[in-house]
Amino acid sequence: MEERRNNRLRGHSVILENREKLSISGVEHVNNFNSELVVVETIAGVITIKGEDLDVNKLNIEDGNVAINGTIHSMTYSDRESFSSKSSGFFSKMFK
Repeated sequence: MEERRNNRLRGHSVILENREKLSISGVEHVNNFNSELVVVETIAGVITIKGEDLDVNKLNIEDGNVAINGTIHSMTYSDRESFSSKSSGFFSKMFK
């Protein structure tokens, strides 16, 4: 719990350069990543990044920073609660 408080004190930022280089601070956890989708939990909510040839270059959870390279098509914020309910619903339907 103390760690999440420290992350909130650091703040959150998203920097996108030429739709090819994405830097995110305030990261608490990387939930999923592959070459087309990266799901990052931040202090401001869950960010879903979609694109092509996505590569997580730098990941430092202690500092709360992630750097992603590739072609970024979209970034979407969602609340943690809505993300977890959607993902559990998807998996529960898939494995019935």
